[in-house]
Amino acid sequence: MTKEFWNSRYAEESFAYGVEPNAFFKEQLTKLKPGKILIPGDGEGRNGVYAATQGWEVSSFDLSSEGKRKAELLAKEKGVQIDYRVGELAQMDYPEEYFDALLLVFAHFPEKLRKDYHHRLIKFLKKGGVLIIEGFSKEHLEYSAANPKSGGPKDIGMLYSEDEIRSDFQSFNVRILSTEVVELQEGLFHQGTSSLIRFVGTRS
Repeated sequence: MTKEFWNSRYAEESFAYGVEPNAFFKEQLTKLKPGKILIPGDGEGRNGVYAATQGWEVSSFDLSSEGKRKAELLAKEKGVQIDYRVGELAQMDYPEEYFDALLLVFAHFPEKLRKDYHHRLIKFLKKGGVLIIEGFSKEHLEYSAANPKSGGPKDIGMLYSEDEIRSDFQSFNVRILSTEVVELQEGLFHQGTSSLIRFVGTRS
C-alpha cells in the first residue's frame, strides 16, 4: 500500500481501526515492565498512545502524515506524548539495541522485502527485548474473500505463516507462536472473523 492510500484512509474524521489498542498487544503489554517501545506502522496511533498511557516511552513511525496528525490528536486527548516520525524504515536512525520492546501489529511488508525489513527492525531491539506480532495469516484470504470488512492484504505473499515467522526471527526465544481464528472489532476496516498469526519472543 502506498503513502497516498494511507493518507486517504486516515484523512477521515473517524479512526480507521478505532482508538482502542489491539487486544493481543494490550494483553501482552501487561506482562512487561514499562521501558522504551518501537512501533513501526503505528497508523493513527491507537497502540502507541495506549502504551504511553501505561508508562512506556513510545517511538512510532509510519508512511502517513495523516496518521501522525490523528495520533497526535489522540495523544493530546489522552494526556500523553509519543515520538511519531513520518517516513520509510530506511530513513529511521534509531540507535541499535535501544528498545525494550518492538511491536508489529498488522505490519505487512511486500514478500521480497519482508525478511530484510524484519532483520533491520531486530537491530533496534535490545538483547533480551520482547517482540510482539499480530498479523493476518495466509489462511486469512478465505475469510477476507467471504467478508471484505475483515481487512488485510489481498496478496498472499504479504500474509504471514508460522514457518516464515520462525525463519525471520531465528534469534528469538519463542514464548508464543500460534495461528488463531479471531473475531476482530477494530474500527471500520477490521470487522469480523479473521485468521491471525500471533508471536511473542525475546531476542537472544
